[in-house]
Amino acid sequence: MVRKIVLSFVAVLGVVAAAMSQNRQVSGSVTGVDGQPIVGATVLVDGTSTGMTTTAEGTFSVAAPANGTLTVSFVGYKTVQVAVNGRTRIDVVLEEDSQAIDNVVVIAFGKTTKEAFTGSVAVVKADDIAKTQTSNVAQALAGAAPGVQIANTSGQPGSAPQVLVRGIGSISSSVSPLWVVDGIPYDGDLALLNPSDIESMTVLKDASSTALYGSRGANGVIMVTTKKGRIGKAIITVDAKVGVNTRAMQDYEYIDDPAMYYETIYGAIYNYGMGTLNYDPARAHQYANNQLISDLKYQVYNVPDGEFFIGTNGKINPNAKLGNIYTAPDGQQYYLTPDDWKDAAYSSSVRQEYNVNVSAANERTNFFASFGYLKDNGIIDKSEMQRYSARLKADYQAKKWLKVGANASFTNYQNESIYEEASGSSTSVASVIGVVTQVAPIYPLYVRDAQGNILKDRYGNTRYDWGSGNGADGGIDGLTRPIMTGSNAIAQNQLDVNQSAEGNSFTGNAFAEVSFLKDFTFTFNAGVTVDETRFTSLTNPYYGGYADQNGIINKEHDRFFAFNMQQILSYNKQAGLHSIDVMLGHENYKRNSAVLYASRSNMFSPDLLELAGAIVNGAANSYKNGYNTEGYFGRVQYNYDNKYFVNGSYRRDASSRFHPDNRWGNFWSVGAAWMISREEFMAGTGDWLDMLKLKVSYGSQGNDGIGNFRYVDTYTLKSAGGALATVFSSKGNKNITWETNSNINVGFDFGLWRGRLTGSVDYFYRKTTDMLFSRPVAPSLGYTSYYDNIGDMHNSGFELDLNGQLISTRNVNWSVRLNMTHYKNKIDRLPPEKMIDGGYVSGDYWMTEGKSLYSWYLRSYAGTNEQGEATYWMWNDDNDHSQGLTTTTDLTKASKLETGKSSIPDLFGGFGTTLNVHGFDLAVNFTYGIGGYAFDYGYYRTMSSPSTGGGGNIHRDVLKSWTPDNQTQAYPRYYYKDLYTAGYSDRFLTKASFLNLQNINLGYTFSQNWVKKLSLESLRIYVSCENVYYWSKRKGFDPRQAFSGSISDTLYSPLRVISGGITLRF
Repeated sequence: MVRKIVLSFVAVLGVVAAAMSQNRQVSGSVTGVDGQPIVGATVLVDGTSTGMTTTAEGTFSVAAPANGTLTVSFVGYKTVQVAVNGRTRIDVVLEEDSQAIDNVVVIAFGKTTKEAFTGSVAVVKADDIAKTQTSNVAQALAGAAPGVQIANTSGQPGSAPQVLVRGIGSISSSVSPLWVVDGIPYDGDLALLNPSDIESMTVLKDASSTALYGSRGANGVIMVTTKKGRIGKAIITVDAKVGVNTRAMQDYEYIDDPAMYYETIYGAIYNYGMGTLNYDPARAHQYANNQLISDLKYQVYNVPDGEFFIGTNGKINPNAKLGNIYTAPDGQQYYLTPDDWKDAAYSSSVRQEYNVNVSAANERTNFFASFGYLKDNGIIDKSEMQRYSARLKADYQAKKWLKVGANASFTNYQNESIYEEASGSSTSVASVIGVVTQVAPIYPLYVRDAQGNILKDRYGNTRYDWGSGNGADGGIDGLTRPIMTGSNAIAQNQLDVNQSAEGNSFTGNAFAEVSFLKDFTFTFNAGVTVDETRFTSLTNPYYGGYADQNGIINKEHDRFFAFNMQQILSYNKQAGLHSIDVMLGHENYKRNSAVLYASRSNMFSPDLLELAGAIVNGAANSYKNGYNTEGYFGRVQYNYDNKYFVNGSYRRDASSRFHPDNRWGNFWSVGAAWMISREEFMAGTGDWLDMLKLKVSYGSQGNDGIGNFRYVDTYTLKSAGGALATVFSSKGNKNITWETNSNINVGFDFGLWRGRLTGSVDYFYRKTTDMLFSRPVAPSLGYTSYYDNIGDMHNSGFELDLNGQLISTRNVNWSVRLNMTHYKNKIDRLPPEKMIDGGYVSGDYWMTEGKSLYSWYLRSYAGTNEQGEATYWMWNDDNDHSQGLTTTTDLTKASKLETGKSSIPDLFGGFGTTLNVHGFDLAVNFTYGIGGYAFDYGYYRTMSSPSTGGGGNIHRDVLKSWTPDNQTQAYPRYYYKDLYTAGYSDRFLTKASFLNLQNINLGYTFSQNWVKKLSLESLRIYVSCENVYYWSKRKGFDPRQAFSGSISDTLYSPLRVISGGITLRF
């Protein structure tokens, strides 16, 4: 009996086992926690190659054993495993995975995972952006992404930095990357984007990433993704911060004491009297005292009658007192005392920023709305920015097969900016910054009466000293300031309006996404940008070169319109271990701009800033510009077993900037990746190796940033005695075409020790061919040059990106990051007719094949001779360099030579750390550059010997100059009228290495138990500082200004911002 029971039980088990091992059709659905179907989720039967992706309704149907297991996964969600347990219907709910979301990479016309991505990318996240304090979001890239360089050409509020991705891509065309906001190319002002609205910025650097943008992807692409709602309950976020702006740029070590300044000039004149004029000491002493005030004009010390101002010891007379009464030729007396021009020009200011956003998502809708206000006051009067911004972003699952959405932003802005120098060598009298850095510390800023009271002019304004020597022109009768004569930029800034702008900008895009035939999706995108800006400038009616016109008012209205349409068809299929994604698309882009301007003079009042307030017509004009592109593109991505990935893309693009015969270009890329860590032979590395991926890509992109109308002859309309006439302007070339950028990228991505260390290393080779050059021709043709595609150049180098998690516990987290980039730039081909002796001169650079674009070409300093004079190298025979070099003290005879130095840094990047301890958080970030050379204009300008037209600032290094008693000094002698003591030469090429403490952010997040009592989700208070401090070769020298290495102290300083803030979430 027992035997029968056992045999029966075994038989039943066998039948059950046989039944369980047989496949059965299992159907079901995959949704999010909000009930929304997830389209394209992968459903695999464990241990087999059987699987599929979910349909447009989020459903699936697979054959699986009754005792099998299903693995369900989707990008951005946690992977789950579900036992079949004999069921034929299984509904799966996936939860969002914040770590997986970080694994998503935004690419051209879509998204992918970091695993499947074959190119090179850097991502800056919302948390990192929030820790910066800037009115232009591009500043948040500083030091945050390998391969990305930032140059701060101006620190005025709202000003945009220059951005380079993997070096200089062209000589004559645009080198700026393409900005794409939520999938639509963006040509608006980056200062109009509210950083608080941004979820991430993704920098695409190689051909595999950028080729699908065709004509505009050659210099890299920066993808901006704005925030959206997260699944769960609605969140309201309020952030408010108020701070102080101060000047971050350091001053050079000027001689800023009036007495020391007079003594230094006296010494130079005395040395000239002794060494050049051969005077005896007594005569040289008398000569120097007389010439000192004769040259500088202003004597701000009261010296007792019959006594010398400077004693025989070279020091100021101890009986001389600061503050002197000057009697003008008309008998009027004025009190002369030096003013602090820097203190008058600069002041700290208030920065305010407030942001509110609401976000939510449910089973059908995703919603994000925001409002922001920024008031960023500059550190110089009449430089400020005010911005109101609003955004509404939403999408809606109208049907299981239809999803629609829109994203609209509106910005109202008011900016005012001051005049800045165009270059480091410029000495414009209209620049406030230029005056501050150049005027000696002995000159009054204001005109005072004999009692020392600052006077008012006849218009009721504060009376500034314009140094004209004429009281009617704002000066003091008989006193002509030798430097910046007849001008006072600080006063002019008070009376003029350099540029005031007010405008409105609207950016909107909408999409419709249709899923059909199980694996197909069609997406239609449309985007529009409209920007209207009204500019005003005023030249005052009181002082300066245009006072006789009784004021000039200028008005300009600019209108910008851009429209983009995209149609994209996608096919995604998962078949076992195979996954394929195919995309075909079409894009059309149109941009128009219109400008209208006019001016009038003889104003009723400088307070009435409209053309109607003046009566004499001046210049008036209007014009329009247009630009169109159209492209057809496609991409194929294949994935086998999440180990092997290949992709290819192609785009055929047309640009209106070329002749119709040459309008179309072909751009493409191929890429592959191998997930080495998933191979069987790596099975024993799981304890320490999380991930190791090899990636390689190659392709080409185009650059059409050459300007308009290069392919046609252009003419200017003129009046010939009232008759219409045309004047030839420039020669066109119908054969010009795309500059083409070919890009190779090879790299590894890796993760070690369960996420403790992650990173990537990449090698890149980026070659630009057919660069546009101005080709010289014989003037007898009626023009001197025309543009042609006749140049090649390449950049090659390495990038390293490291992220380390040093401590990771419940209450303590400490992470560090480091990125570095090294690259070399070389010119490969130049037009032969431009080259003489193997190259040609372009400003201060020597352009030659095999050398960097920014190879310095200057007169060469040869040290001092026995008399302490500065000497410079010159060819013995300009026509026969084999005769060698000799030296000369005459700079005009010195030869320009290749210095062997370039402005390209050897290494650049950023590093930082983040520490979270029991609610406290600290983030510190640095940027750095190592190597390269820059010309230090500020130092060069303050090292010259004084002359009869002196009055400029002097650097303290002149105190270390050569003297007969100390001939070992490295600096030439400091003699009056030595014209070439500080000649424009490689003596002032300075190592451009720097270390910059970019920002510090310290905060505290209150405990949940406490904030719940206030009906809050979270509460954080913080303090933050931006542009904290920088170190460089010389105090005052800031190498971060320009990629070319032309460094000036006359540019608007970066702003050091110290703020306190609070963030609340409801």
